[in-house]
Amino acid sequence: QVQLVESGGGLAQAGGSLRLSCAASGRIFSIDAMGWLRQAPGKQREFVGSISRTGSTNYADSVKGRFTVSRDSAKSTMYLQMNSLKPEDTASYYCTATRAGYPYWGQGTQVTVSS
Repeated sequence: QVQLVESGGGLAQAGGSLRLSCAASGRIFSIDAMGWLRQAPGKQREFVGSISRTGSTNYADSVKGRFTVSRDSAKSTMYLQMNSLKPEDTASYYCTATRAGYPYWGQGTQVTVSS
């Protein structure tokens, strides 16, 4: 089992920044990729970004150049640095991890960007 806990959400103005954290615990020694998804009200959950065990990253086109996913293995924590925020970034953000092909999810943290 893997437990994931997000933190760092809140309210930001357009053009501002926030940093989300995802702390992993449990059987973390064989976690493969980790990532972030988000879901806005009335919309489907969508991919934001991910980072592999080797540190390679992928991003959705909508956040590329603005968001950065990083991972501190020593702290078993993943981060999402969000810069140049836009109102359309408003959503609940979820941390995910994959271990032995099985996905795990955090409870989500709310990000609200005002115009």
